[in-house]
Amino acid sequence: MQLTDESLRKIAALQRNEITEHLIYERIAQVTPDSHNREVLTRIAGEEVQHYNIWKQYTGRDVAPNLLRVWYYYLIARLLGMTFAIKLMESVEQEAQIGDPALLAEIPELPSMLSNEAKHEQELINLIDEERLKYVGSVVLGLNDALVEFTGTLAGLTFAIQDSRIIAVAGLITGVAASLSMAASEYLSQRSDETTGTNPKKAAFYTGMTYIVTVALLILPFLLLTSPYVALVFTLVGAVLVIFVFTFYISVAKDLPFWKRFAEMAAISLGIAAISFVIGLVIRVLLNVNV
Repeated sequence: MQLTDESLRKIAALQRNEITEHLIYERIAQVTPDSHNREVLTRIAGEEVQHYNIWKQYTGRDVAPNLLRVWYYYLIARLLGMTFAIKLMESVEQEAQIGDPALLAEIPELPSMLSNEAKHEQELINLIDEERLKYVGSVVLGLNDALVEFTGTLAGLTFAIQDSRIIAVAGLITGVAASLSMAASEYLSQRSDETTGTNPKKAAFYTGMTYIVTVALLILPFLLLTSPYVALVFTLVGAVLVIFVFTFYISVAKDLPFWKRFAEMAAISLGIAAISFVIGLVIRVLLNVNV
């Protein structure tokens, strides 16, 4: 089959992508303690070599991997989990591979090759059993509660007290108590439901830690800034950023729609904050509080 120089260049890019992903899967497999997940990752790495050799038949040469990309996804896997890293990588790859008319014309079997490759890899990826994803529900519980309760609490305290330091102290005391309460509730909930297959202590830990970390991020502006109103603005912006990052992580790792979930969670948190702000104003006026 005679291919144009441009087509050979594009095929070489696909070939490089395959050997790069082979190394990514291989590196992640080497540091994966779970034998089942390590076996699945090794199988996927082997599939990538096969795909590499298919493209090599067209180019007739070896292609060097993108080592920067290898280390990039390796670090993401270490920090945020292998499932997130792999699915993020595969989504980027699929977008890059979609529809080059010239290449499709010269290699008619290309769509079938890419489709079969994507399907097989997805089947293998779905076999990965990562512990942290088992406790996503506990993380969501801690995050949602902290965001909804504390954007509202801090907004209400801002107008009722109008002193950044006192608001921060009151919020921190409330936050620590609430995180312990949430962790205990999650522990009891998981222990009473044996069908979940999760460890109640780990579920409680994920819920409590997520709650207290979120609270710390929301309170931080009140510790750094003297104006409670400016601090509240930074807190609300921080809350939206936390929602954005977490929703993006979950949408990639769990194959869920992003924008709908982000908009829903942001609207709830900011809506509660607005209502609480008004309540704080009303309480301040009715009780004649001057701090």
